[in-house]
Amino acid sequence: MIRDEIKKIIQKAAKFHWNIDLELDQIKIDYSPEGFGDYSTNVAMFLAKEARSNPMETAEEIADEILKRVQDDTIEDIKAVKPGFLNFYLTRGILQNVVAEINEAGRRYGDSSMGKGQKIHLDFVSANPTGPVHIGNARGGPFGDVLANILEKVGFKTLREYYVNDTGGQAEILGHSIIGDEQAQYQGGYIEELRKKISEKDPGKAGEQGVKIILEDIIKPSMEKLGIRFDNWFSERELQKSGKVDKALDLLRGKNLIYENDGALWFRSTNFGDDKDRVVVKSSGEKTYFGSDIAYHKEKIDLGFDKLIDIWGADHHGDVKRMKGAMEALGYKDKLEIILTQFVRVLTEGKEMKMSKRAGTYVSIDDLIEEVGKDATRFFFLMYSADTHMNFDMDLAKERSEKNPVYYVQYAHARICSIFRKYNPSTVLRTSAKNAKEYAKNANLELLEHETESKLIKQLIKFPEIIEDVAKDYQVHRLPHYAIELVKTFHKLYEDCRVIDEKAPELTQARLALVRATQITLKNTLDLMGISAPEKM
Repeated sequence: MIRDEIKKIIQKAAKFHWNIDLELDQIKIDYSPEGFGDYSTNVAMFLAKEARSNPMETAEEIADEILKRVQDDTIEDIKAVKPGFLNFYLTRGILQNVVAEINEAGRRYGDSSMGKGQKIHLDFVSANPTGPVHIGNARGGPFGDVLANILEKVGFKTLREYYVNDTGGQAEILGHSIIGDEQAQYQGGYIEELRKKISEKDPGKAGEQGVKIILEDIIKPSMEKLGIRFDNWFSERELQKSGKVDKALDLLRGKNLIYENDGALWFRSTNFGDDKDRVVVKSSGEKTYFGSDIAYHKEKIDLGFDKLIDIWGADHHGDVKRMKGAMEALGYKDKLEIILTQFVRVLTEGKEMKMSKRAGTYVSIDDLIEEVGKDATRFFFLMYSADTHMNFDMDLAKERSEKNPVYYVQYAHARICSIFRKYNPSTVLRTSAKNAKEYAKNANLELLEHETESKLIKQLIKFPEIIEDVAKDYQVHRLPHYAIELVKTFHKLYEDCRVIDEKAPELTQARLALVRATQITLKNTLDLMGISAPEKM
């Protein structure tokens, strides 16, 4: 990646000029605002502090050092700007080479070995199997699915798991609701359907049967409609029956972190920053969700996972400290990452659609997909940072115009396909990897000199860098925003430059290579997001 090359160049300059050994992670590289180069860094300010010099003078010295002594064909120019930033300008040659590299790599463009085969476990969605999945707990679905895709692309081995809470109080409440006694709480058409299938009068057994039916007939099909696959569906009931919960709690008891009070067992979560200690086994002998979660996470580490990532809804905010505290108590500090997704409001005609799971009036994920489709559902969920509330505008999601971001992005892919159909009607786009290499191999890429062509190539360069950034900080929303920016730049190229020009066959070949590189990058982006790349619209 070019950003990494710039880091190495700065590292060499620091060693040559000041004899300072900089770690690559100490060098922060950002994308420059338009008109101020291609990449920017504030490393001169850091070095000035180390060398006890003026930041602006240090920036000028670094620029001079690199341009004079570090031989590299990546950098055309470096400019120092106040108060000590360095702006890097890429050579035209490196930009043109990127087009050839993308055409050669195809679907592998953006791959890396950053993960080094480390094993990551992702637990997401995991809504209680007491009813259909609603939009609140479904938001983590596309997020977790895409995060897993990205981690795999950079070399991690991932396992996607749905943790099924198929025991305990919620399952029994479901049983009461199926029976229809005075303790019933859940309502809705699905409850009526369950009553037709379940004749059991014991609420515990009725709830157990209901959970199985909901999981198989409602939740799993919903996940499939949303385009999400799970490698495993993990049963809490089976976990408790295995005795692993008792073993995990015994380990904590041996560390004096479990005590008895009022007939219940408590974990000393206040030792780890929680506001109060938490019950792991009720006075009735029933394990709490928290007690099971401790054993669940311990088992995953014991199975050899290097990192656990849980994606929870915002209503689990209070569970974070206790869960991380339990992991630390077991000796697994920093092995667990918990990401909270915030609430979703669905708007139609500018008004919020109210939802209440127990009243049976909620917006299910099936309702949403039926209204706007899988692609729009996923794209809109992914556009927002997980830690922000979001409004899902159903009217916008259904609109077939450039105002709708998913339509705007998909239309660009269809437009690219139409360009190749026009150039060569016999081209089979689904098997076009070989054709892509031919376009680049036969093209004189030095002809790509137009300003808009350069801007598009610079967008293409960002793709592997953004993938690596997301793999580090899990900010998945970068991906749809990148797709929008890439498409915006491509549409500008389409307006500014005639791609197929019968009077300029060499330029046509070069631009087709650029357009193919754009198609590859856009398709790779959409594939990672689990969104289709249509050939016609």
